[in-house]
Amino acid sequence: MNPINHVAVIMDGNGRWGIKHRGSRNLGHRAGLKSVEDVIITSIKEKIKYLTLYTFSTENWKRPKKEVNFLFGLLENFLKEKIPDLIKRKIKLKFIGELTRIPIKLKNLIKISEKKTSQNSIIQVNIALNYGSRSELIKTFKLINKKNIKINKNNIDNNLFTKDMPNPDIMIRTGNTQRLSNFLLWQLAYTEIFFEKKLWPDFKKNDFIKILKKYKSIKRNFGSI
Repeated sequence: MNPINHVAVIMDGNGRWGIKHRGSRNLGHRAGLKSVEDVIITSIKEKIKYLTLYTFSTENWKRPKKEVNFLFGLLENFLKEKIPDLIKRKIKLKFIGELTRIPIKLKNLIKISEKKTSQNSIIQVNIALNYGSRSELIKTFKLINKKNIKINKNNIDNNLFTKDMPNPDIMIRTGNTQRLSNFLLWQLAYTEIFFEKKLWPDFKKNDFIKILKKYKSIKRNFGSI
């Protein structure tokens, strides 16, 4: 049985779900929040210590401004409403990505949510916001150069956004798309990847548990026999 310490998720398909069901991409993004809550609650029950959710990529700025603003507003409202519940459930929030470009009001809420949940230890939920793996690696190499230390695996690991946490054991992408989309490229080197046909709002607790069970049965060799 393979232990599961870290699960990463590309939550793809919100926009397509919204158009299919109600004719609005934004309503699909709102519907996806229920799947987020289901995955967090299930991760806690399964004693998974880290969950990383790909929320907004460095490429998502290409989307219509109205949709980008809606996504930021949705996250803002989520943080306002859920911080007391996160504290009660002992959920730690961590944001990874280039946050300098994020609207100031949301950025302040992010700082508050990280501070207020910093001592929580049941699970750490990483929100990948304005995140791109290539940008992360460039920033990492610049940090290594600035520190005047050797370029090696350990020093790269220790200067990524994901330092101090294990690499993902599982990566799930919903939405019937089979690519990584600039997500945790360094960290996913030996991760088991599951591509799910369902759109993110249709991804339920049982779908998640099914993947966890399948992972536990996989023989992982890491290059050996």
